Amino acid sequence: MMRYCFAVDLVNDDQLIAEYEQYHEKIWPEIYASIVDAGIIDMEIYRIENRLFMIMETKDSFSFELKSEMDLKNQKVQEWEQLMWKYQQALPSAKKGEKWILMKKIFHLN
Repeated sequence: MMRYCFAVDLVNDDQLIAEYEQYHEKIWPEIYASIVDAGIIDMEIYRIENRLFMIMETKDSFSFELKSEMDLKNQKVQEWEQLMWKYQQALPSAKKGEKWILMKKIFHLN
Protein backbone atom coordinates (compact mmCIF):
# COMPACT_ATOMS: atom_id res chain seq x y z
CA MET A 1 0.00 0.00 0.00
CA MET A 2 1.17 3.51 -0.82
CA ARG A 3 0.09 6.80 0.75
CA TYR A 4 0.05 10.15 -1.03
CA CYS A 5 -0.86 13.57 0.35
CA PHE A 6 -2.09 16.52 -1.69
CA ALA A 7 -3.13 20.12 -1.14
CA VAL A 8 -5.33 22.58 -3.01
CA ASP A 9 -7.12 25.76 -2.00
CA LEU A 10 -10.78 26.64 -2.18
CA VAL A 11 -12.09 29.98 -3.32
CA ASN A 12 -12.25 31.93 -0.07
CA ASP A 13 -16.02 32.37 0.03
CA ASP A 14 -18.09 30.89 2.86
CA GLN A 15 -21.05 30.02 0.61
CA LEU A 16 -18.87 28.30 -1.99
CA ILE A 17 -16.99 26.39 0.71
CA ALA A 18 -20.30 25.19 2.17
CA GLU A 19 -21.47 24.05 -1.28
CA TYR A 20 -18.17 22.22 -1.86
CA GLU A 21 -18.55 20.37 1.43
CA GLN A 22 -22.13 19.44 0.54
CA TYR A 23 -20.98 17.87 -2.73
CA HIS A 24 -18.49 15.78 -0.75
CA GLU A 25 -21.03 14.54 1.79
CA LYS A 26 -22.21 12.17 -0.96
CA ILE A 27 -20.09 12.17 -4.09
CA TRP A 28 -21.59 11.00 -7.36
CA PRO A 29 -21.56 7.20 -7.72
CA GLU A 30 -19.55 7.47 -10.95
CA ILE A 31 -16.84 9.43 -9.10
CA TYR A 32 -16.72 6.84 -6.33
CA ALA A 33 -16.40 4.08 -8.94
CA SER A 34 -13.61 5.90 -10.80
CA ILE A 35 -11.64 6.27 -7.56
CA VAL A 36 -11.98 2.60 -6.57
CA ASP A 37 -11.44 1.30 -10.12
CA ALA A 38 -8.11 3.16 -10.28
CA GLY A 39 -6.76 1.24 -7.30
CA ILE A 40 -7.39 3.82 -4.59
CA ILE A 41 -8.16 2.00 -1.35
CA ASP A 42 -9.00 4.99 0.85
CA MET A 43 -9.24 8.75 0.49
CA GLU A 44 -9.83 11.47 3.07
CA ILE A 45 -10.08 15.24 2.62
CA TYR A 46 -9.58 17.71 5.47
CA ARG A 47 -10.13 21.48 5.48
CA ILE A 48 -8.73 24.40 7.45
CA GLU A 49 -10.04 27.77 6.32
CA ASN A 50 -9.83 27.52 2.52
CA ARG A 51 -6.95 24.99 2.36
CA LEU A 52 -7.73 21.35 1.60
CA PHE A 53 -5.50 18.40 2.48
CA MET A 54 -6.14 14.98 0.93
CA ILE A 55 -4.71 11.64 2.01
CA MET A 56 -4.91 8.91 -0.60
CA GLU A 57 -4.01 5.29 0.07
CA THR A 58 -3.54 3.08 -2.97
CA LYS A 59 -2.71 -0.42 -4.03
CA ASP A 60 0.97 -0.91 -4.83
CA SER A 61 -0.01 -1.22 -8.50
CA PHE A 62 -1.61 2.26 -8.59
CA SER A 63 -0.44 4.53 -11.41
CA PHE A 64 -1.06 8.28 -11.66
CA GLU A 65 -0.69 8.00 -15.43
CA LEU A 66 -3.34 5.29 -15.71
CA LYS A 67 -5.70 7.20 -13.39
CA SER A 68 -5.27 10.29 -15.55
CA GLU A 69 -5.99 8.31 -18.74
CA MET A 70 -9.08 6.75 -17.16
CA ASP A 71 -10.33 10.15 -16.01
CA LEU A 72 -9.88 11.74 -19.43
CA LYS A 73 -12.07 9.00 -20.96
CA ASN A 74 -14.79 9.28 -18.29
CA GLN A 75 -17.38 11.97 -19.11
CA LYS A 76 -18.77 12.03 -15.55
CA VAL A 77 -15.30 12.53 -14.07
CA GLN A 78 -14.71 15.39 -16.51
CA GLU A 79 -18.08 16.91 -15.55
CA TRP A 80 -17.22 16.58 -11.82
CA GLU A 81 -13.76 18.11 -12.28
CA GLN A 82 -15.18 21.04 -14.23
CA LEU A 83 -17.79 21.61 -11.51
CA MET A 84 -15.15 21.46 -8.75
CA TRP A 85 -13.12 24.23 -10.44
CA LYS A 86 -15.97 26.57 -9.41
CA TYR A 87 -14.87 25.98 -5.81
CA GLN A 88 -11.16 25.19 -6.07
CA GLN A 89 -8.27 27.47 -6.88
CA ALA A 90 -4.76 26.35 -7.69
CA LEU A 91 -1.94 26.87 -5.25
CA PRO A 92 0.51 29.61 -6.28
CA SER A 93 3.12 26.97 -7.21
CA ALA A 94 0.74 24.97 -9.44
CA LYS A 95 1.41 24.50 -13.12
CA LYS A 96 -1.26 25.57 -15.61
CA GLY A 97 -4.36 23.36 -15.21
CA GLU A 98 -2.97 21.65 -12.11
CA LYS A 99 -5.22 21.35 -9.07
CA TRP A 100 -4.19 19.00 -6.32
CA ILE A 101 -0.44 19.28 -5.67
CA LEU A 102 1.43 16.24 -4.38
CA MET A 103 3.03 17.12 -1.06
CA LYS A 104 6.55 16.17 0.00
CA LYS A 105 6.77 13.96 3.09
CA ILE A 106 9.19 15.56 5.55
CA PHE A 107 8.62 13.52 8.73
CA HIS A 108 7.53 10.03 9.77
CA LEU A 109 7.44 9.00 13.45
CA ASN A 110 8.01 5.30 12.89
